[in-house]
Formats: sequence, structure tokens, C-alpha cells
Amino acid sequence: MKIPKTLQTLIDDGIIDGVVSQLMSGKEATVYVVDCDGQYRCAKVYKEVRKRSFKNAAQYQEGRKVRNSRRARAMAKGSKFGRNEQEEVWKNAEVDALYKLHGADVRVPTPYGCFNGVLLMELVLDDDGNVAPRLNDVGMSAEQALEDYLEMMTYVQRMLCVGIIHGDLSEFNVLVDAYGPVIIDLPQAVDASANNNAKTMLMRDVRNITNYYSQFEPAISQYKFAQEMWALFEKGQLTVDSELTGEFEEDNVAANVGDILHEIIAAELQEQEKRARISGDVEEY
Repeated sequence: MKIPKTLQTLIDDGIIDGVVSQLMSGKEATVYVVDCDGQYRCAKVYKEVRKRSFKNAAQYQEGRKVRNSRRARAMAKGSKFGRNEQEEVWKNAEVDALYKLHGADVRVPTPYGCFNGVLLMELVLDDDGNVAPRLNDVGMSAEQALEDYLEMMTYVQRMLCVGIIHGDLSEFNVLVDAYGPVIIDLPQAVDASANNNAKTMLMRDVRNITNYYSQFEPAISQYKFAQEMWALFEKGQLTVDSELTGEFEEDNVAANVGDILHEIIAAELQEQEKRARISGDVEEY
């Protein structure tokens, strides 16, 4: 296996000891298993923008803050420098989200730092020491489905409480180890307060997870956690201690055009992601 230059640099600098194998090549990055002082970890090497196939990236980047005003102006103008800075913001989004969510008790791979644009993080394993499977590859009882689904809703709630929406959450971006689901793949994480597409993406994220688990426990399809969370979030009342019921009364007096548009956009985004997965473009870490 040919070692990428970025990983060779980490070897030369003594950050990692070697590359064990390639784990996954997806639409945004290639993930490798690396040896760090006798422990296996993941090294996520992001692809160049021209080789990346993630759709509608601008919708996800909206609202991301750049502290340096010169960089912000360059990004707005689309200069070469600005495009390079935009790439750094894209890569750093996942690093920042991982640290933030790890600190908020959301189960994500433990981050170990970002070095020369390479994200080092925990390699999630199953009971036998193998790479943990994706949720898409796991079957379960109705009881287990309900338990894991409610756990996932707790994670989505905690994410929203710290201002983050995954933006691409589905059974393809969740791993399952002995302790339950682990959320992965966060470079497209959305700022819940600053992105105009935030509600749409939250609705889609929760719908994807609800649809998957309801295959095993049909009663799950009746829950409306996304609507309940967003209503509380908009009022500034959502906290990690908010006891959600999954019940939400829709306003049937007058049609909410905004909500209808959100549903239309969410459906379009879901269809685009479905086509991408069919073509084999699925990220695993």
C-alpha cells in the first residue's frame, strides 16, 4: 500500500508510527488505520475540493464563523487564498465538532488532534476487536431498536443544545459497538443558530434515523422528536435536561408555508444523498 504524503509527514514527525491499512475511501476523505505507540487509531485524510463529491457544500458552510476578517473577506471574494481558507474551515469543522460533542457527552469517536490537515481519532471496535459495523449493517429486536433510537434522540438533543446539527445523519453515519450507537462523519456539521437550512437538516437527520429504526419497531415512526426539539430550541427553552416525549401538536388551523418549504427541501436533499449512496459514495468515518 502506498502511504499518502500527508501520513508520511506524520510518521517523519513521530506523531504516528506507521500505517496499518486503508479502512475506507468515501466522498470527502480516505480513512486509514494507523499505529500510534502500539494503539490503533483512525487517520482521516481529506480529499482536495476538486476530488470531493459532497453535494450542496455551500448550504452546510453557511453561518460558519471566521475570526480573521481578512480571511472572511477573501473567502467571500472567492480568491485563491480565500478558497484555501474555505478548505481549512471545512476540515476544521469536523475537528471542532468532535471536540465539542465529545465534551457534551455525545458518543462520537474520541478526537486526538488534527495534524497537517489529518484528523486522528479513536478506532471504534466491536466486542471481537474488529472495526465496529455501520448501523445499516446491524439487525436488532424491537426492544433494542427502541432503546437505541431513544439514545440517538438524546444525542441529537445534546448536539442541538451546543448549537450543532449533524446535517448528514443516517444509518450510514452511525457505528454500533458493544455500548450502542456512535455518531461519525461531521465535516458538514451545521451551526443551528446561524444556518438558514438548520431546521430542514435537523428534520431530515431525525427522519432518517426514525425511518431506519422503525423497520424493527414500527411504533417508532409515530415520534416527532425533531419538531418538539426545534420548537423548544427556537424559544430558547431546550436544555440537556428537557424531558422530551416525542409528541408534538401540529398547527392545523393554517398551513405553515415555511414548514412546507422545509419539508420539500429536506426531501430533495434526502433524494440527492440516496443517489450518492447508490453510486457508492458513502463515508464511513
